[in-house]
Amino acid sequence: MAFTFQINDDIKFTRNEVFLKKAEALKPTINTMRVTPISIIELTNDNGKLNGIGTRVVGEINDLNQIFLKRDDKVILDFGDHYVGRFSIKLSHHGSPQDAPLTLRVKYAEVAAELAQESSEYDGWLSKSWIQEEFYHYDELPAVLTKSRRYAFRYVELKVIDTSPKWSVSFSEPELEAQTSADFNEKVELPLGDQQLQSIFDVSVKTLRDCMQDVFEDGPKRDRRLWLGDLRLQALANYATFNNTELVKRCLYLFAAMTAEDGRIVANVFTSPQNIPDDTFLFDYSLFFISTLSDYLVNAEDEEVLGDLLPVAKVQMDIALKSVNELGKFSDQEDYPVFVDWSNDFNKETSGQAIMIYVLKQFIRLLEKSGENSENYQRILNKMLVYTKEKLFDQEQGFFVSGQDREINISSQVWPVLAGVLNVNENAKLMKKMVAELFPVRGIATPYMYHHIAEALFISGLRDEAVDFMKQYWGQMITLGADTYWEAFEPENVNYSPYGSPIVSSYCHAWGCTPAYLIKKYLL
Repeated sequence: MAFTFQINDDIKFTRNEVFLKKAEALKPTINTMRVTPISIIELTNDNGKLNGIGTRVVGEINDLNQIFLKRDDKVILDFGDHYVGRFSIKLSHHGSPQDAPLTLRVKYAEVAAELAQESSEYDGWLSKSWIQEEFYHYDELPAVLTKSRRYAFRYVELKVIDTSPKWSVSFSEPELEAQTSADFNEKVELPLGDQQLQSIFDVSVKTLRDCMQDVFEDGPKRDRRLWLGDLRLQALANYATFNNTELVKRCLYLFAAMTAEDGRIVANVFTSPQNIPDDTFLFDYSLFFISTLSDYLVNAEDEEVLGDLLPVAKVQMDIALKSVNELGKFSDQEDYPVFVDWSNDFNKETSGQAIMIYVLKQFIRLLEKSGENSENYQRILNKMLVYTKEKLFDQEQGFFVSGQDREINISSQVWPVLAGVLNVNENAKLMKKMVAELFPVRGIATPYMYHHIAEALFISGLRDEAVDFMKQYWGQMITLGADTYWEAFEPENVNYSPYGSPIVSSYCHAWGCTPAYLIKKYLL
């Protein structure tokens, strides 16, 4: 059963109740684990860490209840690793009777650099309501700060705004109820001879685990949503680690259940307090529903899912093909943009062309798997391949070009390799030339695009270059203090934040988790 609804004045959506019920039946159990801090720390200046902020141990956690705090005093607890969950702590009063309320500020931080920022000074374009900070008033002590809102953090700073001159407050029994839909007891181990690669793999697993909640979230700090581009990459990492195919299946049904009236799948959906689609549409994200479905069926024999979701996949492909002319040329549409990466400083038309080819190949395989005729799609694929090789590859320069100005950029080389436009030898030649002439990467800030660059190097047989590339990117995040991989990172500008401040940046982000997949697929 399906019905139409609106979430704003412009866009109507179709809601498929059958698919939503299937998604709801696949809702995972959220596992919890009790975690206590490992030490009391203070911030230090450390040029080797993010934003020049390091930490130093200044006390044992067992001595916490012996620290008495008054106005402007603070204490920072270190849980030793990144977690997602709810924090609680006991508060006690010392001295004369409590003649004024306690006002307390609690800050939660994924990285130490967040604690060095004041929320009152933040002036970025992203909502300041994402800042992980709470204020509490206690008229009577003792009391317990209870596990209320879920946060993503390693550090907790407790700052006393005020008591009164006559008494002080102490804290005891700090605790975090960590949560994930992955199994805390499941050890995802892959012994590697290279210690740096081992760390890169382990942090990748940790990132994925903390993003596995009710759905595959993009980031547990923010936006706490199911994004299709992130889902595709999370699913690949998941197959290489936890192999929770049911969670992938749930996410596929959620996207398929809430499509625009014209059939397009949205870029992301909300699942709390109710299932509802966002009103953002990205050309390649909608197409990647097909990729995610295809990858799922490679890892899980599931005729029911194929039967249910192939028609939805077909609508995405047919809509996308409206942007391809009779010659096999793709043209980017302003109202249905190709994402590829956050940066809009490079032309994305050739990337969109190659992504179409990449997904069209997967779609044809799905049609063949279901016994449906794929001849028309195969004909279009052949045209697109010919156009890409004959019109978009500049023989004289040895690179793919993009747009009217025939721009040469990294993405326009990477995506044709991923799409299999060239043969193995041609791929290797192109990637070697790219590394020699277009590296180091500049102006690309997301692990999302860095993943595709790394995989293109692996596919082309440039194993050593791919490993070095991973170490220079994901490895550098670890050197700077990452427990989980970040939403955005520029090696040429290590303190970069897309929002102008680390206080709202996400430091556990789904699209950074793919090294586990890359290592397991290409290095073992």
